[in-house]
Parts: sequence; structure tokens; C-alpha cells
Amino acid sequence: MRPRGARSAAGSPAPHRHNHRMHAISVVLVALMALLHVYILVLEMFLWQRAPGRRFHGFDAELARATAPLAANQGLYNGFLAAGLVWGLIADDPTGQRAQVFFLSCIVVAGIYGAATANRRILFAQALPAAVTLATVLAAG
Repeated sequence: MRPRGARSAAGSPAPHRHNHRMHAISVVLVALMALLHVYILVLEMFLWQRAPGRRFHGFDAELARATAPLAANQGLYNGFLAAGLVWGLIADDPTGQRAQVFFLSCIVVAGIYGAATANRRILFAQALPAAVTLATVLAAG
């Protein structure tokens, strides 16, 4: 394989297996998606009944208390998504890239389902960013 920026005998740029700039962008976006899901884990597992959690979802104290076990379960799942994305960042390819594609796809599907069944905001907060991140991961190769 030629070094980055090398030219073929005909003078055209040599083909690259990976687009290094797109790869860097995808790494940053995957890391941000992992951080977002850690934030959601904290919000749903630990802050649900406190002011930040209630404000975020617009719940009063009674509704927050009644839904806290469900929220904690959702938060745990968001933690698993974050862990999968981190695994995808640290694992060697092709495993790392495949893990990123799998977990980002899960987030897209969950976000679409959540938007359809719970709150349309989930589409823009989770599904759309995950879809954009997934596109960069795929484009990076």
C-alpha cells in the first residue's frame, strides 16, 4: 500500500482503503454518541426523580416517582449502547467498525420507535444523530 498522498505511475492519486479525515470525524461522532448515552443513563437512572430529570421530561414529582423503575431500565439499556460504542472505538477493525455499525443501527431503530411511541423529540435527539454518525462510519470504511 502506498503512503497517504502517494501518486500512481500515471500521476493520479493512489486509492486509499480509508479516508483518514472521514475516519477522524467518525471517531469523534461515535465518541459523542457514547457520551450522549452515558448522559441519558445518568438522567434516567439517577436524576429521574430530581429536578433535572423532571424538567427534562416535564414530569411532576408523582409521575416521576411512578415511572422511575421504567426509566432506570431504559437508562441501563442506554448504558449498554454507550458501552458498545466505546467497544467499537477501542477494538481493532473489522470488529470495531462492525460493533459501531451494529450499536449505531440499534440507536437509530430505538430512536425511531421511541419517536413514534413516546416523544417525537427522540427522533432528533437520538435517531438523527445516530444516523449521521452511522453514515460517517460507513463512509470511513
